[in-house]
Amino acid sequence: MNTAQHWQKVYTTKAVNQVGWYRPHLDTSLALIKELPLPKNAAIIDVGGGASTLVDDLLQEGFQNITVLDIAPAAIETAKQRLKEKSLQVRWLVADVLSVSLPEHYYHLWHDRAVLHFFTEKSQQQRYLSQLKRALKIGGYCIIGVFSLEAPPKCSGLPVQRYSIETLQTLLGKDFSLIRSATEDHYTPSGTYQPYVYGCFIYQPT
Repeated sequence: MNTAQHWQKVYTTKAVNQVGWYRPHLDTSLALIKELPLPKNAAIIDVGGGASTLVDDLLQEGFQNITVLDIAPAAIETAKQRLKEKSLQVRWLVADVLSVSLPEHYYHLWHDRAVLHFFTEKSQQQRYLSQLKRALKIGGYCIIGVFSLEAPPKCSGLPVQRYSIETLQTLLGKDFSLIRSATEDHYTPSGTYQPYVYGCFIYQPT
């Protein structure tokens, strides 16, 4: 089973509120986003946004240029059905972030909660970084939430790469400057403890 098939199966065999990363609202992400000086027409991409309610809350905040990318068609369809006519205000991309063609230096904000940590191979991490640098505006921001060092070594049956804020910074490199970090005590619907670490960075290549 390839990656796309794996995530499509997850979203077609489990209710949205039963997947391990489910939260009613991405409060940590929202708090970090609200601190940024983003205009309401800022181009925002939610990588792996799937069925998350972040897009709902961003629309509620008045943001007008939102893209949601996910590898699983079922996840995107769930979000569209939930938003009903509001879904027409959003760009939806069913694609793999490692290979999708994104507009160059277009996005003011790249948001990723729980995608990067599934890329455990160096080649995957470097491809992710390449995609991030290509898509993000100079002076743009990225918010990345990943499993912390204390988290379990697997999620949804797949191995994960766990991070501290220092190792996340090391991966991103000197072109990204940390603005703020945060932690999140996340519990899955079944009660498993999955602590996250978040970094909010500004992209200023030298």
